[in-house]
Amino acid sequence: MIEDRAWRGDALTAHDVTTLQAFRDLMPDQVLRPGEDIGIDSITLLFTDLEGSTALYERLGDGAAYRLVRRHFGFLAATIREHDGALVKTIGDAVMAAFARPEQAVAAALEIRDRIDAFNADYRAETADDVAIVLKMGLHGGRCIAVNLNDRLDYFGSTVNMAARLQGRSLGGELILSESLAADPAVAALLAGRSRRQESAVLKGFEAPVPFIRLTA
Repeated sequence: MIEDRAWRGDALTAHDVTTLQAFRDLMPDQVLRPGEDIGIDSITLLFTDLEGSTALYERLGDGAAYRLVRRHFGFLAATIREHDGALVKTIGDAVMAAFARPEQAVAAALEIRDRIDAFNADYRAETADDVAIVLKMGLHGGRCIAVNLNDRLDYFGSTVNMAARLQGRSLGGELILSESLAADPAVAALLAGRSRRQESAVLKGFEAPVPFIRLTA
């Protein structure tokens, strides 16, 4: 028997759906059964954090700084949504986002970095505060598990830990990508012609040095 399985290319999996912001916004109660977790073969995670957020609160005051942080969350969420990703959660001033495909995550991160100057200019024009936020970003893809945490879908595993640790290596205004993510053909096409530096470091929780790409421009 010969079976044509081309239809699978148009199939929308549960994994694809749960990495769409629209699904999380419209159906926030659609989560896993209590105590259940599901293995995911491939997901790409983006972590961002504000550089110097303590100084930002000190300079602007708690109220103004909080409003700026909330505004930057909106900017990040909108860009993540444009690239078919989902904002999983915010952690203090940090953001965790998930994407079904690696090129979506990298394209979103590149656009965030390319548009941050315009974001800062708009904020200064509206508030007259001479302030500019600087983002640190890290990305990694691989296997993980999907779980329920605080009544929402979340992700756990070494892929999550790696993405978070890579974000911590950013000096601000940079993208840090795992070597394996940068080697993906679709990602490599997005990075063509951009200034980069290959490095490695021992990251917390990982025994061997981890190779990564520091994208500076």
